[in-house]
Amino acid sequence: MRPSAVRLLNVLVPIKRTIDYAVKIRVNPQQTGVDTNVKHSMNPFDEIAVEEAVRLREKLKDAVKSIKVITIGPPKASETLRTALAMGADAGIHVEVPEASPSPEPLGVAKALQAVIKREKEGVDLVILGKQAIDDDAGQTGQMLAGLMGWSQATFASKIVVDTEKKEASVTREIDGGLEEIRCRLPLVLTTDLRLNEPRYASLPNIMKAKKKPIEKLSASDLGVDLTPILETLKVTEPPKRTGGQKVESVDELVQKLKDAGITAVA
Repeated sequence: MRPSAVRLLNVLVPIKRTIDYAVKIRVNPQQTGVDTNVKHSMNPFDEIAVEEAVRLREKLKDAVKSIKVITIGPPKASETLRTALAMGADAGIHVEVPEASPSPEPLGVAKALQAVIKREKEGVDLVILGKQAIDDDAGQTGQMLAGLMGWSQATFASKIVVDTEKKEASVTREIDGGLEEIRCRLPLVLTTDLRLNEPRYASLPNIMKAKKKPIEKLSASDLGVDLTPILETLKVTEPPKRTGGQKVESVDELVQKLKDAGITAVA
């Protein structure tokens, strides 16, 4: 017997286009940020989120009705959406912002996601997103979204078990002292940690199929949100360059060099 519509899960996966993790970051000449004229790819933690959504459908079969991915970014961010669609998502939503505009802050992103969720006619039961983006390392969007929606939240997840009958999820999360298991009622906002899974590579047939999957284009005004940053970056500089070490032949020579450097013993 097929599950009833009440039990079907609709999953939303927010993803972000970031500078590729393998690229060496450099500050731009104006010292207003980093050089963005480099290779970009999907935020690695968001890749884990997409993979987990696809694995949930593989485990739960017909209980997962749809997997939608959403990104907020410039026109080129649609390439990131296609990557997620090739991994197994069904459809995409692109909240497009001008190329030259600054990146939205976590609160603006959370408000935009809240507006998108409210627009979904069939509702959203589970939001899975990376615990942080590797560009700003803020790690705030998931928590802010859960607060705005009044939903359950589970952060830094390393294992997820969803019970569609009870409409709840058991989540193992990483904490300083080890592992913590919590049980959350759906709807739920979930943020993924590195050890949750290893994302798959999209096959060529799936890449070709992804080109035919629908992507809905929206703007911030369509959602009634303002993505203008409220924080101002005054200056961005690189850390001071490290100087090479020196070898010494004896303790006396070491002490003398320390003294020459202005380092003295504390009584």
